[in-house]
Amino acid sequence: MDWITKQNILIVGLGLMGGSYAKGLRRIGYHLMAIDTNTETIKYALENGIIDEGSDFPDPKIIGKADVVIFGLYPHIFSDWIKENQKYFKSGIRITDVTGVKSSVVYAVQSILRDDIEFIPAHPMAGREVYGVQNSDDSIFHNANYIVTPTDKNTEQGIEWCKDLGRLLGFKRISILSPEEHDEMIGFVSQLTHVIAVALMDCTDNAHLVDYTGDSFRDLTRIANINDKMWSELFLMNKQPLLDKIDVFVKEMETLRDMLKADDKQGLREKMQLSTKRRALFNKK
Repeated sequence: MDWITKQNILIVGLGLMGGSYAKGLRRIGYHLMAIDTNTETIKYALENGIIDEGSDFPDPKIIGKADVVIFGLYPHIFSDWIKENQKYFKSGIRITDVTGVKSSVVYAVQSILRDDIEFIPAHPMAGREVYGVQNSDDSIFHNANYIVTPTDKNTEQGIEWCKDLGRLLGFKRISILSPEEHDEMIGFVSQLTHVIAVALMDCTDNAHLVDYTGDSFRDLTRIANINDKMWSELFLMNKQPLLDKIDVFVKEMETLRDMLKADDKQGLREKMQLSTKRRALFNKK
């Protein structure tokens, strides 16, 4: 690991994920700096010892001190921030991100980035149904999955550096996918599940469901408590893969509906047996 020489870490966008990164890395002993447009966020992080330095604007002094930069910005803000502020970066630094979509972000950022800076994109597959630095907690990374999504602009050293970051934060499984493979996968395992949870909660306005429901409904709808600003942007930036997954899901629902309508008990049982078999793979992990 070459992290021993990387003492000053800057996090741009100190929300749930940025704050969790900061807590994990500061716990190890790194000097943490942060930039966030929300003054209260920076104040909270400083008062609670989450960061050592912070600013509510892109302070050239803080940016210039950074050896590593981790971006926790909304996708549409990311590239604009790079355009406006990369002039303050040290030569030779590495940057990474936590962005939930890749194809529409990675290539755009890499195309405008200075040649002496390497952007190694990554996606920590962890989170909570709350947001903000106040709810940050680096334990969400422990035993979770971490995906690095390099392109042909990345070096082997940079990719290994990014994998090391995942290991430092406690991620259990680290995978390598192309941005396109990532977006196809994320459309199914993350975005579709959020679509289903939202749709399920929007099916009824019965305010008394909380009085009757069991754990199954709570588990299925936990992620329906959603950051609408962020997730609507992620859905639209990954529009076609997500539409494809929704179509597959709708077709499967129609199949189950037809079996139920036809009193096809054996067909329903076979579907349940298949789902149980496939879900067992997660239990093994």
